[in-house]
Amino acid sequence: MAAVELLVRGGLLVDGTGAPARPADLAVAGGRVTVLAPGADGGAGRDVPVIDAAGRVVTPGFVDVHTHSDALAAVDGGPDPAAGAAERADTAWDALEELRLAPLLQGVTTEISGNCGSSLFPCLPERLPELTEHLRVTFGVGPVRPAEDFAAFAAGQRPGLRRNHLASLVGHGTLRAGVMGFADRPPRPAELAAMCDLLDRALAGGAAGLSTGLIYPPGTYADTAEIVALATVAARHGKPYVTHLRDEMSQVEKALEEALEIAERSGAALQVSHHKTAGRHAWGATLRTLPRLEEARAAGLDVLCDVYPYTAGSTVLHAMLPPWACEGGIGALLERLRRPEVRARIRADIAGGVPGWENTVGNGGWDLIAVAAAPARRTAEGRRIADLAAAAGTDPVEYVCDLLLDSRGEVTIISHSMREDDVRRVLASPLSMIGSDGVPKPGRPHPRWAGSFARVLGHYGRDEGLLPIEEAVHKMTGLPAARFRLAGRGVLRDGAVADLVVLDPDTVRDAATFERPLLPPVGVGDVVVAGRIAVRDGRPTGVRAGEVVRVR
Repeated sequence: MAAVELLVRGGLLVDGTGAPARPADLAVAGGRVTVLAPGADGGAGRDVPVIDAAGRVVTPGFVDVHTHSDALAAVDGGPDPAAGAAERADTAWDALEELRLAPLLQGVTTEISGNCGSSLFPCLPERLPELTEHLRVTFGVGPVRPAEDFAAFAAGQRPGLRRNHLASLVGHGTLRAGVMGFADRPPRPAELAAMCDLLDRALAGGAAGLSTGLIYPPGTYADTAEIVALATVAARHGKPYVTHLRDEMSQVEKALEEALEIAERSGAALQVSHHKTAGRHAWGATLRTLPRLEEARAAGLDVLCDVYPYTAGSTVLHAMLPPWACEGGIGALLERLRRPEVRARIRADIAGGVPGWENTVGNGGWDLIAVAAAPARRTAEGRRIADLAAAAGTDPVEYVCDLLLDSRGEVTIISHSMREDDVRRVLASPLSMIGSDGVPKPGRPHPRWAGSFARVLGHYGRDEGLLPIEEAVHKMTGLPAARFRLAGRGVLRDGAVADLVVLDPDTVRDAATFERPLLPPVGVGDVVVAGRIAVRDGRPTGVRAGEVVRVR
Protein backbone atom coordinates (compact mmCIF):
# COMPACT_ATOMS: atom_id res chain seq x y z
CA MET A 1 0.00 0.00 0.00
CA ALA A 2 1.33 3.45 -0.98
CA ALA A 3 2.29 5.83 1.82
CA VAL A 4 -0.01 8.77 2.51
CA GLU A 5 1.31 11.86 0.73
CA LEU A 6 -1.34 14.45 1.57
CA LEU A 7 -4.18 14.94 4.09
CA VAL A 8 -7.22 17.18 3.67
CA ARG A 9 -8.76 17.76 7.07
CA GLY A 10 -11.79 19.41 8.61
CA GLY A 11 -13.91 20.09 5.53
CA LEU A 12 -17.43 19.30 4.40
CA LEU A 13 -17.29 16.71 1.63
CA VAL A 14 -19.55 17.37 -1.38
CA ASP A 15 -18.66 14.16 -3.16
CA GLY A 16 -20.05 14.78 -6.66
CA THR A 17 -22.97 12.38 -6.48
CA GLY A 18 -25.50 15.01 -5.44
CA ALA A 19 -25.73 13.53 -1.93
CA PRO A 20 -25.87 15.94 1.04
CA ALA A 21 -22.59 17.39 2.25
CA ARG A 22 -21.01 15.57 5.18
CA PRO A 23 -17.93 16.00 7.37
CA ALA A 24 -15.02 13.87 6.15
CA ASP A 25 -11.27 13.93 5.81
CA LEU A 26 -9.31 12.70 2.81
CA ALA A 27 -5.98 10.94 2.48
CA VAL A 28 -4.07 10.91 -0.80
CA ALA A 29 -1.64 8.12 -1.62
CA GLY A 30 -0.27 7.15 -5.02
CA GLY A 31 -2.46 9.73 -6.69
CA ARG A 32 -5.65 8.15 -5.28
CA VAL A 33 -8.09 9.14 -2.56
CA THR A 34 -9.25 7.42 0.61
CA VAL A 35 -12.23 8.94 2.43
CA LEU A 36 -11.66 9.02 6.20
CA ALA A 37 -13.79 9.70 9.22
CA PRO A 38 -13.20 13.20 10.63
CA GLY A 39 -9.98 13.27 12.63
CA ALA A 40 -8.54 10.03 11.25
CA ASP A 41 -5.06 10.19 9.74
CA GLY A 42 -5.11 7.12 7.51
CA GLY A 43 -1.70 6.10 8.83
CA ALA A 44 0.00 9.31 7.74
CA GLY A 45 3.28 10.32 9.30
CA ARG A 46 3.91 13.62 11.03
CA ASP A 47 5.61 15.24 8.05
CA VAL A 48 2.78 14.68 5.59
CA PRO A 49 1.46 17.97 4.11
CA VAL A 50 -1.99 18.95 5.35
CA ILE A 51 -4.64 21.15 3.74
CA ASP A 52 -6.77 22.62 6.51
CA ALA A 53 -10.29 22.66 5.04
CA ALA A 54 -12.09 23.80 8.21
CA GLY A 55 -15.09 25.94 7.31
CA ARG A 56 -14.74 25.02 3.65
CA VAL A 57 -16.13 22.51 1.19
CA VAL A 58 -14.09 19.76 -0.48
CA THR A 59 -15.27 18.62 -3.93
CA PRO A 60 -13.97 16.52 -6.80
CA GLY A 61 -11.99 18.45 -9.39
CA PHE A 62 -14.36 20.11 -11.83
CA VAL A 63 -14.80 18.65 -15.32
CA ASP A 64 -15.22 21.26 -18.05
CA VAL A 65 -17.07 19.30 -20.73
CA HIS A 66 -16.81 21.95 -23.42
CA THR A 67 -13.53 23.71 -24.19
CA HIS A 68 -11.55 24.80 -27.21
CA SER A 69 -8.19 24.49 -25.44
CA ASP A 70 -6.84 21.76 -27.73
CA ALA A 71 -3.75 23.72 -28.78
CA LEU A 72 -2.71 25.49 -25.56
CA ALA A 73 -0.17 22.80 -24.72
CA ALA A 74 0.46 21.53 -28.24
CA VAL A 75 3.94 21.13 -29.68
CA ASP A 76 3.99 24.62 -31.18
CA GLY A 77 2.10 26.23 -28.31
CA GLY A 78 5.04 28.21 -26.87
CA PRO A 79 8.40 27.70 -25.20
CA ASP A 80 9.00 25.11 -22.53
CA PRO A 81 8.89 26.27 -18.88
CA ALA A 82 12.54 25.20 -18.61
CA ALA A 83 13.54 27.63 -21.36
CA GLY A 84 15.76 30.60 -20.61
CA ALA A 85 14.40 33.69 -18.87
CA ALA A 86 14.58 35.80 -22.03
CA GLU A 87 12.37 33.37 -23.92
CA ARG A 88 9.88 33.05 -21.07
CA ALA A 89 9.63 36.83 -20.77
CA ASP A 90 8.11 37.08 -24.24
CA THR A 91 4.67 38.69 -23.99
CA ALA A 92 3.08 35.99 -26.15
CA TRP A 93 4.38 33.36 -23.73
CA ASP A 94 2.96 35.30 -20.78
CA ALA A 95 -0.45 35.50 -22.47
CA LEU A 96 -0.54 31.76 -23.10
CA GLU A 97 0.48 31.00 -19.52
CA GLU A 98 -2.30 33.21 -18.20
CA LEU A 99 -4.76 31.36 -20.42
CA ARG A 100 -3.49 27.95 -19.25
CA LEU A 101 -3.87 28.95 -15.61
CA ALA A 102 -7.41 30.35 -15.80
CA PRO A 103 -9.37 27.07 -15.61
CA LEU A 104 -7.12 25.61 -12.91
CA LEU A 105 -7.61 28.64 -10.66
CA GLN A 106 -11.36 28.04 -10.64
CA GLY A 107 -10.97 24.34 -9.88
CA VAL A 108 -11.13 22.72 -13.32
CA THR A 109 -8.90 19.65 -13.23
CA THR A 110 -10.12 17.98 -16.45
CA GLU A 111 -11.06 19.61 -19.76
CA ILE A 112 -12.79 18.00 -22.72
CA SER A 113 -11.65 19.57 -25.98
CA GLY A 114 -12.44 18.78 -29.61
CA ASN A 115 -15.84 20.42 -29.42
CA CYS A 116 -18.03 22.05 -32.09
CA GLY A 117 -16.48 19.88 -34.80
CA SER A 118 -12.92 21.20 -34.32
CA SER A 119 -10.15 18.98 -32.98
CA LEU A 120 -6.44 18.63 -33.76
CA PHE A 121 -6.98 15.18 -35.31
CA PRO A 122 -7.59 12.92 -37.29
CA CYS A 123 -6.37 13.49 -40.81
CA LEU A 124 -5.07 11.66 -43.85
CA PRO A 125 -1.35 12.37 -44.29
CA GLU A 126 -1.82 14.14 -47.60
CA ARG A 127 -4.31 16.60 -46.08
CA LEU A 128 -2.07 17.75 -43.22
CA PRO A 129 -0.75 20.92 -44.94
CA GLU A 130 -4.24 22.07 -45.91
CA LEU A 131 -5.55 21.54 -42.41
CA THR A 132 -2.74 23.48 -40.74
CA GLU A 133 -4.03 26.88 -41.88
CA HIS A 134 -7.57 26.04 -40.76
CA LEU A 135 -6.37 25.11 -37.26
CA ARG A 136 -4.27 28.27 -36.99
CA VAL A 137 -7.41 30.36 -37.41
CA THR A 138 -9.60 28.09 -35.29
CA PHE A 139 -7.39 28.00 -32.21
CA GLY A 140 -5.60 31.34 -32.52
CA VAL A 141 -2.44 30.57 -30.56
CA GLY A 142 0.05 30.47 -33.43
CA PRO A 143 1.15 27.60 -35.65
CA VAL A 144 -0.66 24.39 -34.77
CA ARG A 145 0.38 21.02 -36.09
CA PRO A 146 -2.56 18.70 -36.92
CA ALA A 147 -2.23 15.06 -35.96
CA GLU A 148 -3.05 11.98 -38.01
CA ASP A 149 -4.61 10.13 -35.06
CA PHE A 150 -5.31 10.28 -31.34
CA ALA A 151 -1.92 8.84 -30.40
CA ALA A 152 -0.14 11.61 -32.32
CA PHE A 153 -2.43 14.20 -30.73
CA ALA A 154 -1.59 12.89 -27.25
CA ALA A 155 2.12 12.83 -28.02
CA GLY A 156 1.89 16.45 -29.17
CA GLN A 157 0.59 17.68 -25.81
CA ARG A 158 3.66 18.87 -23.92
CA PRO A 159 3.62 17.59 -20.31
CA GLY A 160 5.57 20.62 -19.13
CA LEU A 161 2.71 22.87 -20.20
CA ARG A 162 -0.26 20.91 -18.86
CA ARG A 163 -1.72 22.41 -15.70
CA ASN A 164 -4.65 19.98 -15.72
CA HIS A 165 -5.90 16.91 -17.59
CA LEU A 166 -7.19 16.90 -21.15
CA ALA A 167 -9.53 14.55 -23.00
CA SER A 168 -10.65 15.14 -26.57
CA LEU A 169 -13.58 14.45 -28.83
CA VAL A 170 -13.14 13.82 -32.56
CA GLY A 171 -14.25 16.97 -34.36
CA HIS A 172 -16.34 16.20 -37.44
CA GLY A 173 -15.17 19.36 -39.23
CA THR A 174 -11.53 18.36 -38.80
CA LEU A 175 -12.33 14.77 -39.78
CA ARG A 176 -14.17 15.90 -42.92
CA ALA A 177 -11.47 18.37 -43.92
CA GLY A 178 -8.85 15.73 -43.16
CA VAL A 179 -10.39 13.43 -45.75
CA MET A 180 -12.10 15.59 -48.40
CA GLY A 181 -10.96 19.15 -47.75
CA PHE A 182 -13.37 22.06 -47.63
CA ALA A 183 -15.68 21.16 -50.49
CA ASP A 184 -19.38 21.96 -50.22
CA ARG A 185 -20.71 18.59 -51.38
CA PRO A 186 -21.65 15.20 -49.97
CA PRO A 187 -18.76 12.77 -49.45
CA ARG A 188 -18.21 10.09 -52.04
CA PRO A 189 -18.68 6.54 -50.70
CA ALA A 190 -14.92 6.02 -50.41
CA GLU A 191 -14.54 9.33 -48.57
CA LEU A 192 -17.30 8.50 -46.09
CA ALA A 193 -15.71 5.10 -45.53
CA ALA A 194 -12.35 6.79 -44.87
CA MET A 195 -13.99 9.17 -42.39
CA CYS A 196 -15.65 6.28 -40.57
CA ASP A 197 -12.36 4.39 -40.44
CA LEU A 198 -10.41 7.36 -39.03
CA LEU A 199 -13.15 7.94 -36.47
CA ASP A 200 -13.23 4.28 -35.48
CA ARG A 201 -9.49 4.22 -34.90
CA ALA A 202 -9.53 7.49 -32.93
CA LEU A 203 -12.30 6.27 -30.63
CA ALA A 204 -10.52 2.96 -30.13
CA GLY A 205 -7.36 4.90 -29.28
CA GLY A 206 -8.99 6.92 -26.51
CA ALA A 207 -11.00 9.79 -27.99
CA ALA A 208 -14.08 10.62 -25.90
CA GLY A 209 -16.74 10.84 -28.61
CA LEU A 210 -17.76 12.58 -31.84
CA SER A 211 -18.55 16.28 -32.04
CA THR A 212 -20.13 18.41 -34.75
CA GLY A 213 -20.30 22.14 -35.32
CA LEU A 214 -23.07 22.38 -37.87
CA ILE A 215 -22.87 26.16 -38.28
CA TYR A 216 -19.16 26.04 -39.15
CA PRO A 217 -17.68 25.14 -42.53
CA PRO A 218 -16.96 22.42 -43.45
CA GLY A 219 -19.36 20.86 -40.92
CA THR A 220 -22.26 22.91 -42.22
CA TYR A 221 -21.86 21.25 -45.64
CA ALA A 222 -22.79 17.83 -44.19
CA ASP A 223 -26.30 16.47 -44.39
CA THR A 224 -28.09 14.43 -41.75
CA ALA A 225 -27.25 11.08 -43.37
CA GLU A 226 -23.51 11.80 -43.20
CA ILE A 227 -23.70 12.55 -39.47
CA VAL A 228 -25.83 9.45 -38.83
CA ALA A 229 -23.18 7.26 -40.46
CA LEU A 230 -20.47 8.72 -38.24
CA ALA A 231 -22.55 8.74 -35.06
CA THR A 232 -23.22 5.04 -35.66
CA VAL A 233 -19.47 4.47 -35.29
CA ALA A 234 -19.49 6.40 -32.01
CA ALA A 235 -22.43 4.29 -30.80
CA ARG A 236 -20.46 1.08 -31.42
CA HIS A 237 -17.83 2.39 -29.00
CA GLY A 238 -20.45 3.47 -26.45
CA LYS A 239 -19.36 7.09 -26.82
CA PRO A 240 -21.62 10.11 -27.28
CA TYR A 241 -22.54 12.27 -30.23
CA VAL A 242 -21.90 15.87 -29.08
CA THR A 243 -23.39 18.59 -31.24
CA HIS A 244 -23.37 22.31 -31.74
CA LEU A 245 -26.78 22.40 -33.40
CA ARG A 246 -27.26 23.54 -36.98
CA ASP A 247 -29.16 26.55 -35.66
CA GLU A 248 -29.42 27.94 -32.12
CA MET A 249 -31.51 30.91 -33.17
CA SER A 250 -34.79 31.18 -35.09
CA GLN A 251 -34.68 27.54 -36.24
CA VAL A 252 -33.41 26.04 -32.98
CA GLU A 253 -36.37 23.69 -32.56
CA LYS A 254 -35.94 22.29 -36.07
CA ALA A 255 -32.21 21.87 -35.45
CA LEU A 256 -32.90 20.08 -32.18
CA GLU A 257 -35.18 17.64 -33.99
CA GLU A 258 -32.34 16.86 -36.41
CA ALA A 259 -30.04 16.08 -33.47
CA LEU A 260 -32.64 13.81 -31.90
CA GLU A 261 -33.13 12.04 -35.24
CA ILE A 262 -29.38 11.47 -35.56
CA ALA A 263 -29.29 9.95 -32.07
CA GLU A 264 -32.31 7.74 -32.71
CA ARG A 265 -31.05 6.46 -36.06
CA SER A 266 -27.46 5.91 -34.94
CA GLY A 267 -28.05 4.62 -31.42
CA ALA A 268 -25.56 7.13 -29.98
CA ALA A 269 -26.10 9.03 -26.77
CA LEU A 270 -26.78 12.70 -27.52
CA GLN A 271 -25.07 15.65 -25.86
CA VAL A 272 -26.43 19.05 -26.93
CA SER A 273 -23.58 21.51 -26.64
CA HIS A 274 -24.01 24.86 -24.83
CA HIS A 275 -27.77 24.66 -25.15
CA LYS A 276 -29.20 28.09 -25.82
CA THR A 277 -31.99 29.86 -27.68
CA ALA A 278 -30.24 32.95 -29.01
CA GLY A 279 -31.36 35.96 -31.00
CA ARG A 280 -34.60 37.85 -30.64
CA HIS A 281 -36.58 35.32 -32.69
CA ALA A 282 -35.69 32.48 -30.27
CA TRP A 283 -35.88 34.17 -26.88
CA GLY A 284 -38.05 32.11 -24.58
CA ALA A 285 -37.82 28.96 -26.71
CA THR A 286 -36.24 27.02 -23.84
CA LEU A 287 -39.82 26.74 -22.59
CA ARG A 288 -40.23 24.28 -25.47
CA THR A 289 -36.75 22.85 -26.08
CA LEU A 290 -36.15 21.63 -22.53
CA PRO A 291 -39.49 19.77 -22.29
CA ARG A 292 -38.69 18.25 -25.69
CA LEU A 293 -35.39 16.93 -24.36
CA GLU A 294 -37.12 15.58 -21.27
CA GLU A 295 -39.75 13.91 -23.46
CA ALA A 296 -37.05 12.25 -25.58
CA ARG A 297 -35.21 11.05 -22.48
CA ALA A 298 -38.41 9.65 -20.98
CA ALA A 299 -38.95 7.76 -24.24
CA GLY A 300 -35.57 6.05 -23.81
CA LEU A 301 -33.13 8.34 -25.65
CA ASP A 302 -29.94 9.04 -23.72
CA VAL A 303 -29.88 12.83 -24.13
CA LEU A 304 -28.20 15.48 -21.95
CA CYS A 305 -26.87 18.98 -22.54
CA ASP A 306 -24.33 21.44 -21.24
CA VAL A 307 -24.53 25.17 -20.59
CA TYR A 308 -22.37 28.14 -19.64
CA PRO A 309 -23.70 30.79 -17.22
CA TYR A 310 -23.67 33.89 -19.45
CA THR A 311 -25.97 35.63 -21.91
CA ALA A 312 -23.18 36.17 -24.44
CA GLY A 313 -21.48 33.62 -26.68
CA SER A 314 -18.16 33.65 -28.49
CA THR A 315 -16.93 32.28 -31.80
CA VAL A 316 -14.88 33.11 -34.90
CA LEU A 317 -15.84 36.17 -36.91
CA HIS A 318 -16.05 34.36 -40.24
CA ALA A 319 -18.91 32.27 -38.82
CA MET A 320 -20.99 35.45 -39.20
CA LEU A 321 -20.69 35.12 -42.99
CA PRO A 322 -22.90 32.91 -45.19
CA PRO A 323 -21.49 29.37 -45.62
CA TRP A 324 -20.72 29.75 -49.33
CA ALA A 325 -18.13 32.42 -48.49
CA CYS A 326 -15.96 29.87 -46.67
CA GLU A 327 -16.03 27.04 -49.22
CA GLY A 328 -12.50 25.91 -50.02
CA GLY A 329 -11.05 26.96 -46.68
CA ILE A 330 -9.55 30.10 -45.19
CA GLY A 331 -7.35 30.91 -48.16
CA ALA A 332 -10.32 30.83 -50.54
CA LEU A 333 -12.38 32.96 -48.13
CA LEU A 334 -9.72 35.66 -47.92
CA GLU A 335 -9.33 35.76 -51.68
CA ARG A 336 -13.11 36.21 -52.11
CA LEU A 337 -13.28 39.02 -49.56
CA ARG A 338 -11.10 41.23 -51.73
CA ARG A 339 -13.85 41.46 -54.38
CA PRO A 340 -16.57 44.16 -54.11
CA GLU A 341 -19.24 41.91 -55.63
CA VAL A 342 -18.62 39.30 -52.92
CA ARG A 343 -19.03 41.92 -50.20
CA ALA A 344 -22.27 43.05 -51.80
CA ARG A 345 -23.57 39.49 -51.86
CA ILE A 346 -22.62 38.97 -48.19
CA ARG A 347 -24.47 42.16 -47.29
CA ALA A 348 -27.56 41.02 -49.18
CA ASP A 349 -27.52 37.54 -47.63
CA ILE A 350 -27.27 38.93 -44.11
CA ALA A 351 -30.20 41.24 -44.80
CA GLY A 352 -32.36 38.62 -46.53
CA GLY A 353 -31.14 35.34 -45.09
CA VAL A 354 -30.14 32.08 -46.75
CA PRO A 355 -32.20 28.89 -46.31
CA GLY A 356 -30.62 26.63 -43.70
CA TRP A 357 -28.18 29.28 -42.43
CA GLU A 358 -28.25 30.48 -38.83
CA ASN A 359 -27.47 34.14 -39.75
CA THR A 360 -26.38 35.46 -36.36
CA VAL A 361 -26.16 39.07 -37.52
CA GLY A 362 -29.57 38.96 -39.18
CA ASN A 363 -31.04 37.64 -35.92
CA GLY A 364 -29.38 40.33 -33.83
CA GLY A 365 -27.22 43.02 -35.39
CA TRP A 366 -23.61 44.15 -35.61
CA ASP A 367 -24.19 46.31 -32.53
CA LEU A 368 -24.39 43.11 -30.43
CA ILE A 369 -21.07 41.71 -31.66
CA ALA A 370 -17.74 42.76 -30.13
CA VAL A 371 -14.21 41.88 -31.19
CA ALA A 372 -12.49 39.56 -28.71
CA ALA A 373 -9.22 38.81 -30.51
CA ALA A 374 -7.76 40.46 -33.61
CA PRO A 375 -3.97 40.15 -33.79
CA ALA A 376 -3.66 42.77 -36.52
CA ARG A 377 -5.91 45.33 -34.80
CA ARG A 378 -5.50 45.05 -31.05
CA THR A 379 -7.20 48.43 -30.59
CA ALA A 380 -10.42 46.88 -31.88
CA GLU A 381 -10.56 44.29 -29.08
CA GLY A 382 -13.44 44.86 -26.68
CA ARG A 383 -15.34 47.17 -29.06
CA ARG A 384 -18.60 46.52 -30.96
CA ILE A 385 -18.45 46.01 -34.73
CA ALA A 386 -21.12 48.67 -35.37
CA ASP A 387 -19.12 51.25 -33.39
CA LEU A 388 -15.84 50.31 -35.07
CA ALA A 389 -17.39 50.63 -38.53
CA ALA A 390 -18.95 53.99 -37.69
CA ALA A 391 -15.63 55.31 -36.37
CA ALA A 392 -13.94 54.15 -39.58
CA GLY A 393 -16.58 55.82 -41.73
CA THR A 394 -17.69 52.61 -43.39
CA ASP A 395 -20.45 50.02 -43.10
CA PRO A 396 -20.05 46.92 -40.90
CA VAL A 397 -19.64 44.40 -43.75
CA GLU A 398 -16.82 46.44 -45.26
CA TYR A 399 -15.17 46.73 -41.86
CA VAL A 400 -15.51 43.02 -41.14
CA CYS A 401 -14.06 41.98 -44.50
CA ASP A 402 -11.08 44.32 -44.07
CA LEU A 403 -10.54 43.12 -40.50
CA LEU A 404 -10.51 39.49 -41.61
CA LEU A 405 -8.04 40.28 -44.39
CA ASP A 406 -5.73 42.21 -42.05
CA SER A 407 -5.75 39.35 -39.53
CA ARG A 408 -5.49 36.53 -42.10
CA GLY A 409 -8.89 35.30 -40.93
CA GLU A 410 -7.90 35.04 -37.28
CA VAL A 411 -10.57 37.09 -35.52
CA THR A 412 -12.74 36.00 -32.59
CA ILE A 413 -15.91 37.75 -31.48
CA ILE A 414 -18.33 37.90 -28.54
CA SER A 415 -22.04 37.91 -29.39
CA HIS A 416 -24.51 39.32 -26.85
CA SER A 417 -27.47 37.32 -28.07
CA MET A 418 -29.23 35.53 -25.20
CA ARG A 419 -31.75 36.31 -22.48
CA GLU A 420 -31.24 35.72 -18.78
CA ASP A 421 -34.41 33.69 -18.20
CA ASP A 422 -33.36 31.17 -20.88
CA VAL A 423 -29.90 30.78 -19.33
CA ARG A 424 -31.39 30.23 -15.86
CA ARG A 425 -33.85 27.67 -17.21
CA VAL A 426 -31.10 25.56 -18.79
CA LEU A 427 -28.84 25.85 -15.73
CA ALA A 428 -31.63 24.54 -13.51
CA SER A 429 -32.57 21.65 -15.80
CA PRO A 430 -31.79 18.18 -14.43
CA LEU A 431 -30.43 17.35 -17.90
CA SER A 432 -27.69 20.00 -17.91
CA MET A 433 -24.06 19.98 -16.86
CA ILE A 434 -21.56 22.84 -16.88
CA GLY A 435 -19.12 23.61 -19.68
CA SER A 436 -17.33 26.90 -20.21
CA ASP A 437 -17.19 26.79 -24.02
CA GLY A 438 -13.95 28.64 -23.36
CA VAL A 439 -12.12 30.02 -26.39
CA PRO A 440 -8.68 30.66 -24.88
CA LYS A 441 -6.98 33.05 -27.29
CA PRO A 442 -4.77 36.04 -26.47
CA GLY A 443 -6.67 39.31 -26.57
CA ARG A 444 -9.88 39.93 -24.68
CA PRO A 445 -11.57 36.51 -24.53
CA HIS A 446 -14.99 35.78 -23.07
CA PRO A 447 -14.81 35.73 -19.23
CA ARG A 448 -16.44 32.29 -19.18
CA TRP A 449 -12.99 30.72 -19.59
CA ALA A 450 -11.96 32.05 -16.16
CA GLY A 451 -15.32 32.38 -14.45
CA SER A 452 -17.95 29.80 -15.40
CA PHE A 453 -17.63 27.36 -12.51
CA ALA A 454 -17.21 29.97 -9.79
CA ARG A 455 -20.14 31.91 -11.28
CA VAL A 456 -22.45 28.90 -11.06
CA LEU A 457 -21.43 28.24 -7.45
CA GLY A 458 -21.52 31.84 -6.31
CA HIS A 459 -23.91 33.97 -8.34
CA TYR A 460 -26.44 31.36 -9.44
CA GLY A 461 -26.07 28.83 -6.64
CA ARG A 462 -25.54 30.79 -3.42
CA ASP A 463 -26.76 34.31 -4.28
CA GLU A 464 -29.70 33.51 -6.56
CA GLY A 465 -30.66 30.22 -4.90
CA LEU A 466 -31.04 28.52 -8.26
CA LEU A 467 -29.09 25.40 -7.25
CA PRO A 468 -28.00 23.92 -3.92
CA ILE A 469 -24.27 23.40 -3.79
CA GLU A 470 -24.59 19.60 -3.96
CA GLU A 471 -26.51 19.83 -7.24
CA ALA A 472 -24.22 22.46 -8.69
CA VAL A 473 -21.14 20.35 -7.90
CA HIS A 474 -22.82 17.25 -9.36
CA LYS A 475 -23.33 19.16 -12.63
CA MET A 476 -19.59 19.95 -12.63
CA THR A 477 -18.23 16.56 -11.56
CA GLY A 478 -20.18 13.32 -11.26
CA LEU A 479 -22.62 13.95 -14.10
CA PRO A 480 -20.02 14.90 -16.76
CA ALA A 481 -17.58 12.21 -15.63
CA ALA A 482 -20.28 9.58 -16.10
CA ARG A 483 -21.37 11.00 -19.44
CA PHE A 484 -17.85 10.92 -20.89
CA ARG A 485 -16.69 7.73 -19.13
CA LEU A 486 -13.91 9.44 -17.17
CA ALA A 487 -13.08 6.46 -14.99
CA GLY A 488 -12.16 7.29 -11.40
CA ARG A 489 -13.04 10.97 -11.76
CA GLY A 490 -16.00 13.12 -10.82
CA VAL A 491 -16.86 11.45 -7.49
CA LEU A 492 -14.72 11.47 -4.34
CA ARG A 493 -14.81 7.90 -3.08
CA ASP A 494 -12.15 5.40 -2.09
CA GLY A 495 -9.81 4.77 -5.01
CA ALA A 496 -10.81 7.85 -7.00
CA VAL A 497 -8.18 9.87 -8.84
CA ALA A 498 -6.93 12.56 -6.44
CA ASP A 499 -8.26 15.57 -8.32
CA LEU A 500 -10.04 17.83 -5.84
CA VAL A 501 -10.97 21.37 -4.92
CA VAL A 502 -11.20 23.12 -1.55
CA LEU A 503 -13.39 26.23 -1.65
CA ASP A 504 -15.25 28.62 0.63
CA PRO A 505 -18.98 28.32 -0.13
CA ASP A 506 -19.71 31.67 1.53
CA THR A 507 -17.31 33.71 -0.64
CA VAL A 508 -16.78 31.80 -3.87
CA ARG A 509 -17.61 33.96 -6.88
CA ASP A 510 -16.35 34.82 -10.33
CA ALA A 511 -14.29 37.98 -10.78
CA ALA A 512 -13.68 37.83 -14.54
CA THR A 513 -15.46 40.52 -16.58
CA PHE A 514 -15.67 41.40 -20.25
CA GLU A 515 -13.21 44.22 -19.56
CA ARG A 516 -10.82 42.02 -17.49
CA PRO A 517 -11.68 38.50 -18.64
CA LEU A 518 -8.92 36.50 -16.95
CA LEU A 519 -9.26 37.71 -13.37
CA PRO A 520 -9.19 34.63 -11.11
CA PRO A 521 -12.20 33.82 -8.94
CA VAL A 522 -12.58 34.52 -5.24
CA GLY A 523 -12.99 31.73 -2.73
CA VAL A 524 -11.28 28.85 -4.54
CA GLY A 525 -8.41 28.13 -2.20
CA ASP A 526 -6.71 24.84 -3.05
CA VAL A 527 -6.72 22.62 -6.13
CA VAL A 528 -5.11 19.19 -6.25
CA VAL A 529 -4.28 17.54 -9.58
CA ALA A 530 -3.26 13.87 -9.61
CA GLY A 531 -2.48 14.05 -5.89
CA ARG A 532 -0.26 17.13 -6.13
CA ILE A 533 -1.14 20.59 -4.88
CA ALA A 534 -1.40 22.73 -8.01
CA VAL A 535 -3.07 25.74 -6.35
CA ARG A 536 -2.49 26.75 -2.71
CA ASP A 537 -4.43 29.59 -1.12
CA GLY A 538 -5.59 30.73 -4.55
CA ARG A 539 -2.11 30.87 -6.07
CA PRO A 540 -0.53 28.42 -8.54
CA THR A 541 2.32 26.38 -7.09
CA GLY A 542 4.05 25.62 -10.37
CA VAL A 543 2.94 21.97 -10.33
CA ARG A 544 2.14 20.70 -13.84
CA ALA A 545 0.63 17.28 -13.24
CA GLY A 546 -1.88 17.19 -16.08
CA GLU A 547 -2.03 14.32 -18.54
CA VAL A 548 -3.95 13.32 -21.63
CA VAL A 549 -6.93 11.18 -20.60
CA ARG A 550 -7.68 8.18 -22.82
CA VAL A 551 -11.32 7.13 -22.63
CA ARG A 552 -11.74 3.37 -22.98
